[in-house]
Amino acid sequence: MTRRNLMLVALGICLMSAPVNATPPNKVLGAWSMVSAQIDPEGKNLPAYGVRPSGLLTFTPDMHYIAVMTDSDIPRFASNVRGGGTDAENRAAMAGSIGFFGTHTVDENGEFSGNNVEGSTFPNWVGSVRTRKELRMVVDGDLMTESFQRPDGTKIVIRWQRVR
Repeated sequence: MTRRNLMLVALGICLMSAPVNATPPNKVLGAWSMVSAQIDPEGKNLPAYGVRPSGLLTFTPDMHYIAVMTDSDIPRFASNVRGGGTDAENRAAMAGSIGFFGTHTVDENGEFSGNNVEGSTFPNWVGSVRTRKELRMVVDGDLMTESFQRPDGTKIVIRWQRVR
């Protein structure tokens, strides 16, 4: 067998052993740290979680996710007891933070295509399903931009950095 024929046979074996329907990697997979969160970025441009937002968003290989976002400057409760806050302390904590979890989907290109909220500190979100129409998450290397619109029409943009 000539060297050329041997190379063609080797190439053929490689092509036959390659997966035909290889799926691209899940682009949102991993842990992400919040960089910024803005309300109405094209208008009022207000910080959504204070001037020092803190958040972690994690997407797992089994298609689950968990998100926790807080305003780092929320005052501590005077009682030092989680269930013992005053009305004002509880209101500030609720307005300045959110935590939720569930499952997510990606499309044939590995891009985020939607999520299902299974649990949340905001009970109205439990059971909600959001598609790309309601929630966009665009990954560019180790940066991700999340954008959505609240029911009242207010636009929110959150920027995330992949955690190494």
